[in-house]
Amino acid sequence: MFNPKQIPSDLGNYLAGFTDGEGSFNVSFQKRPDYKLGWKVRLAFNISQKDPVILSLFKKHLQCGRLQERKYDGIWYYQVENFNAIQTNVIPFFNRFGFLSAKKKRDFSKFKQIAKLIEQKDHLRVEGILTILEIRKEMNDGGKRKYSDEEILRILRDYMPNASKKINFFLKKAKI
Repeated sequence: MFNPKQIPSDLGNYLAGFTDGEGSFNVSFQKRPDYKLGWKVRLAFNISQKDPVILSLFKKHLQCGRLQERKYDGIWYYQVENFNAIQTNVIPFFNRFGFLSAKKKRDFSKFKQIAKLIEQKDHLRVEGILTILEIRKEMNDGGKRKYSDEEILRILRDYMPNASKKINFFLKKAKI
């Protein structure tokens, strides 16, 4: 069982500081025609580097995730996508060993908000998807996204035509 209190403070602070500069908390949408709303909401924590040594420390001490090399350029990735591991390992770790930068504190706070919504199954309702889109808008400075909010909402409307009024209201309110 993972316990962040068993990680030495100097190592935990080092890994949190490294994440402050190099890590990312992400919320993505994956098209899933077999899902009621047409989307799967995915959370991920990741870091990439040329040298896998520090990344292997994350894997060892967070006790989750995967470490792999991208063959075409030799970049290594450490990534945690499993929702249970994010809840039981990643979030408790960074709750204990926080960040100095306001940006990373903000992104992590929003990441935790969305994790809570997913835990409560809100991502399975139109209103929950709209809330998640609103929260993630400011994460990672808008970031590069595979699907725009407009495309997510268009497909959501196709799956849930009864929700068009809510979606249109959201679009006007959010000025998307």
